[in-house]
Amino acid sequence: MKIFSYMEQYDYEQLVFCQDEASGLKAIIAIHDTTLGPALGGTRMWTYESEEAAIEDALRLARGMTYKNAAAGLNLGGGKTVIIGDPRKDKNEEMFRAFGRYIQGLNGRYITAEDVGTTVADMDLIHEETDYVTGISPAFGSSGNPSPVTAYGVYRGIKAAAKEAFGTDSLEGKTIAVQGVGNVAYNMCRHLHEEGANLIVTDINKEAVQRAVDEFGAKAVDINDIYGVDCDIFAPCALGAIINDETIPQLKAKVIAGAANNQLKETRHGDAIHEMGIVYAPDYVINAGGVINVADELYGYNSERAMKKVEQVYNNVERVIEIANRDNVPTYVAADRMAEERIEKMHRSRSQFLQNGHHILSRRG
Repeated sequence: MKIFSYMEQYDYEQLVFCQDEASGLKAIIAIHDTTLGPALGGTRMWTYESEEAAIEDALRLARGMTYKNAAAGLNLGGGKTVIIGDPRKDKNEEMFRAFGRYIQGLNGRYITAEDVGTTVADMDLIHEETDYVTGISPAFGSSGNPSPVTAYGVYRGIKAAAKEAFGTDSLEGKTIAVQGVGNVAYNMCRHLHEEGANLIVTDINKEAVQRAVDEFGAKAVDINDIYGVDCDIFAPCALGAIINDETIPQLKAKVIAGAANNQLKETRHGDAIHEMGIVYAPDYVINAGGVINVADELYGYNSERAMKKVEQVYNNVERVIEIANRDNVPTYVAADRMAEERIEKMHRSRSQFLQNGHHILSRRG
């Protein structure tokens, strides 16, 4: 892998390698863009096949966070960390405290949070060494479990997408097929049920399915049957890459809007559902409630204020649809444009400021 060539291609700012022999820490911090503010993105711990695979994952995820944070309206850039190791057996206190010292050394350019393979307890250990960490224990003034907040944002995004497809954002009487009923999707289903939606659910966890059946009157179907059910809205809340060549021909929904990450297997699948007239709420726009919530911790967490910001997911999905209609492009393209336009405006504003400052100094000189 030609690292600098890759960084130049996608305009990355910084790649930091962190090692601590005593604790076994091997971490890679990728900072993609800090135009809008410090880079915010979680720390993932994973058993990567190679160091190159870990670097690629860190870079890819960091760039994704730039777009997610920009599209969410946050004054934050994009970054990500990967720690190479097995989260079930390689963790220790010294590792996360050593990592916290590396974050502190970046002087606020990067702020971390939990991700796949890390926990609130791990963030608390990082917090022993730096304040540049979110998602810590509520005892330290954190927001706690982000799932209910993420779920509320997804629910709001579903309403915005429904408004485009059906002319109203009311979900009463609408049939919504939910793939996956984990923590986020369970809370999302509660909001949908309270509004009067009819739910069809599936999950590999039979207990999660039964809970949705018992509490929300949901209808359960086999995991392979969820794509082809008669429904108004399909809400993917489990696996990525589930909008693909095999599933698209089965879809009967007019809207795809759910909590799962990386729903499109390839960009051409976004083109395909656009041509079918399906309204797609891009995943990183609709599931941004969690990052909006933890970002509020940077101001001293206030639950009411955070939830008000999460409500804006509705407006963000609306804005994506406006851009898609304006430019006659699929919504996944429009979401990227929304993020890029915001970053570009800040670039221009800073350039103008610097030019004005130069003219003033020149006149004084």
